[in-house]
Amino acid sequence: MKRLLAGIACLALCVGAFAQGTVNFNNSPAAVGGTGAPVFDVDGTTRLAGTAYLAQLFAGVDANSLQPYGAALTFRTGAGAGFFNTTGVDTSRAITTVAPGAVATIEVRAWEAAGGTTYDSAVAGGFKAGISSAITVTTGGAGSPPSLPANLVGLTSFSLIPEPSTYALLALGAAALFLRRRK
Repeated sequence: MKRLLAGIACLALCVGAFAQGTVNFNNSPAAVGGTGAPVFDVDGTTRLAGTAYLAQLFAGVDANSLQPYGAALTFRTGAGAGFFNTTGVDTSRAITTVAPGAVATIEVRAWEAAGGTTYDSAVAGGFKAGISSAITVTTGGAGSPPSLPANLVGLTSFSLIPEPSTYALLALGAAALFLRRRK
């Protein structure tokens, strides 16, 4: 009886695996073309580096259905700064809501790791965070044998934005300067 249940469970998992499109979560030049799509800090020139920052893939059938897929990745250091650290990591992500060979909407979200292990916790805590422009990708996994995971061709660089209180302080400072000049 146990073997029968184990066989049914295995079959269900195997069939479920065929019903999901796949993408390669990688922003390197080899994966997205050109110079890649490095991620920058708030100044727009400093590339994110090391374990102080995290990036995660968000995907869905459209922009209103995006959800996180796979573990968040840290960033490379040195000459590889700005690119996700994919060394020794499986970067394929199965998007369970999108069929193989179908179009998925993709975003990359990055944040300060000090803000927590999720993008939402970092934003709620007032930490620096940013979101790439949404792109559409025809997922891999179609055919027999299944096609390779699709690269994120079209992904562009983006920068983190400072916590909201930074904007509030900037506005307060500008108002103080304006009032001071009027006197």
